[in-house]
Amino acid sequence: MSDTPPKDKDFKDSVNLPRTDFPMKGNLAQLEPRMLGWWAERGIWGKILEQNADAEPFVLPDGPPYANGHLHAGHALNKVLKDIVVKYRNMSGRRCDFIPGWDTHGLPIEQAVEKRLKDKKIDKRTLARDAFLEACRAYALEFVDIQKAEFQRLGVFGSWEQPYKTLDFTYEAQEIRELATFAKRGMLYRRKKPVYWCLYDQTALAEAEVEYENHTSPSVYVAFQAGAELAERVPSLKGKDVAFVIWTTTPWTLPSNLAVSVNPEFEYVFYQLGTRVICVARELLPKVLAEVKADELAVKHVELPGGEVSAAALVDPSRILAYARGEELEHLTYQHPFYERRGRVILGEHVTLDAGTGLVHTAPGHGQEDYEVGLKYGLDIYNPVRPDGRYDDTVGPALEGRRVFEANPVVIQLLVEKGALLNGATDTVAHTYPHCWRCRNPVILSATYQWFIPMDAPFHGTQTFRQVVLEQVDKVQWVPSWGHSRIRGMLETRPDWTISRQRTWGVPICIAYCEGCEEAVVSPELMERVAAAVEKEGVGVWYRTPVKEFLGADFQCPRCGKGEFRRETDILDVWFDSACMFSAVLEKRQRIPADLFLEGSDQHRGWFHSSMLVAVGTRDMSPYKACLTHGFVVDGQGEKMSKSRGNVVAPDKVIQQYGAEVLRLWVAASDYRNDVRLSDQILKGLSEGYRKIRNTVRYALSNLYDFDPAKHAVPEVELLPLDRWALGRLAEVVARVRKAYEDYEFHLVYATVVDFVAGDLSAVYFDILKDRLYTWRADGQPRRGAQTVLYEVASVLLRLLAPVMSFTAEEAWQTLPGKPAESVFLGGFPVVSAKLDPALAERYAKLFAVRGAVQGVLEAARRDKRIGSSLEARVVLTAEGAARDFLQAHLAELPGLFITSQVELADVKGDAAQTLEVAQAFGEGVRVTAEVLPAHGEKCPRCWTYSEAVGQGGDVCLKCREALAA
Repeated sequence: MSDTPPKDKDFKDSVNLPRTDFPMKGNLAQLEPRMLGWWAERGIWGKILEQNADAEPFVLPDGPPYANGHLHAGHALNKVLKDIVVKYRNMSGRRCDFIPGWDTHGLPIEQAVEKRLKDKKIDKRTLARDAFLEACRAYALEFVDIQKAEFQRLGVFGSWEQPYKTLDFTYEAQEIRELATFAKRGMLYRRKKPVYWCLYDQTALAEAEVEYENHTSPSVYVAFQAGAELAERVPSLKGKDVAFVIWTTTPWTLPSNLAVSVNPEFEYVFYQLGTRVICVARELLPKVLAEVKADELAVKHVELPGGEVSAAALVDPSRILAYARGEELEHLTYQHPFYERRGRVILGEHVTLDAGTGLVHTAPGHGQEDYEVGLKYGLDIYNPVRPDGRYDDTVGPALEGRRVFEANPVVIQLLVEKGALLNGATDTVAHTYPHCWRCRNPVILSATYQWFIPMDAPFHGTQTFRQVVLEQVDKVQWVPSWGHSRIRGMLETRPDWTISRQRTWGVPICIAYCEGCEEAVVSPELMERVAAAVEKEGVGVWYRTPVKEFLGADFQCPRCGKGEFRRETDILDVWFDSACMFSAVLEKRQRIPADLFLEGSDQHRGWFHSSMLVAVGTRDMSPYKACLTHGFVVDGQGEKMSKSRGNVVAPDKVIQQYGAEVLRLWVAASDYRNDVRLSDQILKGLSEGYRKIRNTVRYALSNLYDFDPAKHAVPEVELLPLDRWALGRLAEVVARVRKAYEDYEFHLVYATVVDFVAGDLSAVYFDILKDRLYTWRADGQPRRGAQTVLYEVASVLLRLLAPVMSFTAEEAWQTLPGKPAESVFLGGFPVVSAKLDPALAERYAKLFAVRGAVQGVLEAARRDKRIGSSLEARVVLTAEGAARDFLQAHLAELPGLFITSQVELADVKGDAAQTLEVAQAFGEGVRVTAEVLPAHGEKCPRCWTYSEAVGQGGDVCLKCREALAA
C-alpha cells in the first residue's frame, strides 16, 4: 500500500461520513400504518407473551370504555398510559397480557338504537323484545370494531382478537352468578325508596351517575300553621296565629309534605312577625328575618363599620314570645299550606343550622333523610310523581299532569293565595344541583320500587358490609395517595346501592314475583339456572322462557302457596356489569387481585368503587392491589373541552397532522395526575422534542454502518476515558428511567431522555466525537471504541423509549446492526451495567466546565471575526495551583474537547486573555484564563485541523496520514 495520500478531490471519499437507512424525517402518518402491519404479520404480540410464558404475571385490566361513538382525547390518554405500563412490564420480564374490553349495555346505546329506528320510521313498540335486543347488540358490536381499530392505530398492544365485552354470553352469565352470590348472602332487598331519577331517561340512577352542576332554583320560606295543641304546651302562645317556618328550593315537593322535622337539641324561638308568630331555630332567626324582609315591618337596620348591616340588629327582643327545645315540639300538628291535610312535627338528627330555618320540610318520597326519618315515624312513602316527571291525580286539578319543574311557579302561586309564602315569589338561589351525567338534565329524588344492595347489613360477624369494604380499601395502594381519602369518604357516606334500572338493554335481575301475593322470590338456584341458559343463548332467554321453567314445575310461593309467577323486567345497573370484570375475565384468564387498575379520577366513584363492592360482596376481597388515576384532558388554557366551545382536539386529527407517536409522547410527557392540557401549540413543542430524540438516534445509527458488535466491540476497560464517561452517564439514565417506569412517573422518562440526548449527547459527546468518527483510522481502536458506545447508546435508548415511542423505536431497531432480537419489544428492558466511576465523573465535570467557558470565548472571537471555525484557533490557558496541575494532566485531551487545533498551558496570561467562570467546578478563588490565538501550521485538507505537519513530508496531518495509509 502506498503511503502517498490521495489528491484533494479524493479526500471526501476517504472520510468515514455517516450513512444510514433510518431517515431524518419520521413521516409518521406513512410509517405508522406500515409498522402496525409489520407487527401483525410477524405476530409480535404473541411472541412477547410466549417469551414471558413462564414469568411472573402482571395483571392490568382494561376498565371498559363505552361502545358508543368515536374515541376522544381522554380515551387516548387512558389507553396509551396502559400501553406504556404493559410494554414496560413485558420488556422487564413480567408476563402482562392486556385484554381490551368494552362496556356494551346501557341507556346511551338503547337511545341511539331508538333514534336509528325512528329515522327508519320504525316504532320501537312494534318490535319484539328479542328484535330490539339484537339491534342494540349489533350497534354495540359496530362501535366495538370502530374503537378497536382506533385504539390499534395508537400503537396499543393487546389481545385484540380475544377482547372481552359485557354483552358476551359468558360475561352476562357470570354477572348473574355474582348476583346469585349476593342473594345467597342475603344481600338483596326491594323497597320503595327515594332514588335519583332522571325524568328525561325515565330510569333510576346510581350515585356514580349523578354530577353536581351550577343551577338556579326558587327560594321559598313557607309558613305551616300550627295546631291548637301548641298553646297547651306553650301557654304564652294561646290565641296566637303560630306558624312553623321551613325553607326549600324545591317547591314542587310541597304536595308530598307529610311532616316537619326539628332537631331535638336545638332551641327554637317564637317571634312576633306582624300578625303572625313564626317558629324558627334561635340561631337562625336574624338570617330568616333578613330573608323575609322583616326590616320592612318597622325593624331598623344598624350599620357596622364598612357599611355592613348587622343581621342581629333585625331582631327586636320585645317580639320574642317564647322558647322551646326541639324535643318539646315532637308530635305537634300543623295544617298543610294548601291541602286539607295535617302533618306532624317529628325529630331528626339530620336537621342542621347550616342554612334555612332549623325546621325541615319532610317528604319521605323525595329525600333520603326524609325517607329514613319517615320510616321511624311510620309515615307513608308518598310519591305523586310518575316516571315521566308529571304529577298523578292525587295532587289536585291545579297540578295534575304538570311536569315537576314546570310546576314550581304554580306551587308558589298557591302559597301566595293561601298567605303561606313569607318571602318574595320570585326569589331564587344559585347552588349546585344533581344532574344526570348522560343527558345533563336536572334529576329528582323520587320514591319508586327498586332493588338494593345494603351497605350496613351484617356481613362478617359483627362487621357490616360497609366496614369490610373500608378495610379492603385501606389495603390498596392509591396513586396519587389522595385517592385513598377520596374513595374512602365516598364509601363511608354512600347510601345503599340501587342496582335496578327501568330499561331494556342489559342483564336482567333474575327474580320472580308471585301473581297471588306479590311476594318477590329471590332464589339463588333460579339465578344459577338462568345463568346456565344465558351462557348458551344470551339474556333474551330470560324473557322468552316461562319463569316457571327456571323455578321448577313444583315450585310454590313460600308465602301464599300459589304457583303462578311473573318475571322481574328491570335490568342491572351497568356499573354492576363492568364491576363483574374481575370474575368474568380476570378469574378465568388471569388472576385476582389485579396488580393495577388504571383509570381517570372519576372512577373513584365509578369502576373502582363498584368493582370493590362486588368483589368484596362475593369474594371478601379487593379486586386490585393498586389503583392509579389520571386527570381529565383540557385545552391549552385549562378549560374543559366541548364542541360548543370549539376547543375539542380529536385524536384522529392529531394522528393525521402529527402522527400517533406525538400523541403518545404527549401522554408520556404530561404529569397525568393533574388535568392534562392538549393544544396545537403543545403538540408542536412535543414535535420538537421528538425530532431531538430521532436525530440523536439517527446520529448514532449513521455511524454504525461498518460496525458489527460481535466483531468490533471494544471491551469497556480498553475504552478511552471519555467513552467510559458516556457509558457511565448512560447507566445513570437507565437507572433513573427504570425507576420512573416502576413509579408510574412517565413524564420523568421523557424528561430524563430529552435532557440526556440534548445535553450529554448532542451538545457534548457527539460534538466531540465527530472528528474521531469521521477522520480517524476506520478500524482503529479509538474509532471502534466510539462506535461501541454509540451502539450501546442506540440499543439502550431504543429499548428505554419503546413503551412510549413504539413506532420510532421499532423502526430504528430494524436498522441497528447485529440487533439481538427480532423486535425491540423482544429485546428486553436495559439493565444497569457499570456505574459511572466517581473519579471519572469529577474529572469530566471539571473538563466540561472549562470547555463550556472556553466555547464562550471562542464564540466572541468568531463574532469579532478573529477566527472562522474553531479549528482555526489555538487556545492558550493559564491557571494556578491544583487547577493548573489538573489542566496539565489532561492537556492532550483538551483540543478534542474544545474542537480546536491546539491548546497550550502558559505561565503568564496574554493581554487579550479572559477569565473563565469555573468556580463551580474548581472552587471559589480559583482563576483560569483563556486567550484565543491563530492556530499554528497549515489547514489539513482532509480533517481541517491546523497542523505544522501539513506540508512537511505530506499534504495532510499525521493523523490523516495514518488513516489514509490504512
